[in-house]
Amino acid sequence: MSVSGNTPFSPSSPRNLRVVMAQLDFLVGDIPGNTSRIIEAAKRAYAEQEADIVVFPELCITGYPPEDLLLRPSMDLRVNEALERLQGADLGAAIVVGLPFRKDGRLFNAAVVIEGGEITGRYFKRFPPNYQVFDEKRYFAEGNGAVVVNICGVPIGLTVCEDIWADGPVEDSAAAGARLIINLNASPYDIDKQARRKALLERKSRENQVSIVYANLVGAQDELVFDGGSMVYDHSGSLAVEAPQFTEGLFSVDFLCEHHCQPVSQPLPIEPTLEENVYSALVAGVRDYVNKNGFKSVVLGLSGGIDSAVALAVAVDALGPKRVRAVMMPFRYTSDISLEDAEAQAVAMGVQYDVYSIEPMYESFMTALAEPFEGTAVDTTEQNLQARIRGVMLMSLSNKFGSLVLTTGNKSELAVGYSTLYGDMAGGFDVLKDVPKTLVFRLAWYRNSVSPVIPERVITRPPSAELAPDQKDEDNLPGYDVLDKILNLYVERDFSADAIIAEGFDPADVTRVVRLVDLNEYKRRQAPIGIRITERGFGKDRRYPITSGWKSGN
Repeated sequence: MSVSGNTPFSPSSPRNLRVVMAQLDFLVGDIPGNTSRIIEAAKRAYAEQEADIVVFPELCITGYPPEDLLLRPSMDLRVNEALERLQGADLGAAIVVGLPFRKDGRLFNAAVVIEGGEITGRYFKRFPPNYQVFDEKRYFAEGNGAVVVNICGVPIGLTVCEDIWADGPVEDSAAAGARLIINLNASPYDIDKQARRKALLERKSRENQVSIVYANLVGAQDELVFDGGSMVYDHSGSLAVEAPQFTEGLFSVDFLCEHHCQPVSQPLPIEPTLEENVYSALVAGVRDYVNKNGFKSVVLGLSGGIDSAVALAVAVDALGPKRVRAVMMPFRYTSDISLEDAEAQAVAMGVQYDVYSIEPMYESFMTALAEPFEGTAVDTTEQNLQARIRGVMLMSLSNKFGSLVLTTGNKSELAVGYSTLYGDMAGGFDVLKDVPKTLVFRLAWYRNSVSPVIPERVITRPPSAELAPDQKDEDNLPGYDVLDKILNLYVERDFSADAIIAEGFDPADVTRVVRLVDLNEYKRRQAPIGIRITERGFGKDRRYPITSGWKSGN
């Protein structure tokens, strides 16, 4: 345990303290740009909000997660240059920033306090996580002990993200005399994550009789979305302040520090529905991936089906209609309904809309393949050829016009391999990769409640890939209401096949679904990345071997 600072704290002398939570979006690797954002935000918080302390998210100087950039030889040099810039800037307020900090040859995930041009406190994260999407132990050593810093006469304990979920850091800081805990976060979004955070902060603040400032990152980085939702809990475990999710801003809170540091409560934001929350995450994920990677526009195949309809709505809400192009690529099995509905949505959303038949290209391919295919029966090969031609079309438009191809496969389809490698899987970013099919329908109804842009029969008619006459998804799969429940148990909760059957599901359905999930790992490895919204998405969360002798069962 260490205590920094020279100003004594007197519990008999009430003191007002204004803390500003800088809930901002940072770009991984852009250390100079991120440092400039920190300086600008700190100066604005001081000038406009009279901040005493400005709290920034975890690893804000590098962006989160920096991954193997942390192994670059020049990382220490660049971080040190950023620290020197921050110390040399006339900020007015004290700041708490997150950065990688090397000491005695070991790298730590650190929180650093800078006040009056000096580093007055430094804390090393004690519990670097190594589960789900996190692999911090690959890079960071574990810190040891509490750090309590006196700022404006108030003893403040520092913690970083995972530290608040573990036993020890908050408790040790409170025991060392902290009256307020500052927790820097880069906590990624998933469904119900905010509710779990609130339950944790309520318990930690109440049990330790200490107020907690929880400052979280906002924005997206590759498959991860950070939802903000920064909060302040008082010493009794009551939520006093909550910043809106998916919104950048400088959010101030006043504390009256007497026996406790009591935050002044503010009106809380309206609790979003699950559908609104997920939709906001998808919009944030698309917006940041496209903009941070410098794409001018996006293009996607609009089939007249539910998945591409929702993906189009998300893209337009993220980027605006002028940056979105929708392409309908009909074939002989494409229904008139699909053509009508795709056009209706494109017009409603104001995007560029093109129709290019794939019939001539299909006939050319079949002519070229006539000799090797002679004497064989028609099967899924011909269906996959249709999807692959569409993939070539979209990728060609991408190359020519610099547009990112958005794919539209949902989690249910990717789980069981109901997709075509180098066909509908061809692209750069999958909007719905972690969204189960049943939730896709709910998102469509939600988006139409905002403004009616998706034709109703797109949502109500049976889903079909339209790669064969009268084809329906449920010809080859259990109904999505059943399929998604089985997939939730197997993919997200690691139930065995026997355990799923014991839950009351049909053994034949379970056996088939489990086999399809295992069999199609090779496809998912080659799929584009997409936005993670569940506790266990296909990506960093779930890493199964492609080549495996594992047999499903118990």
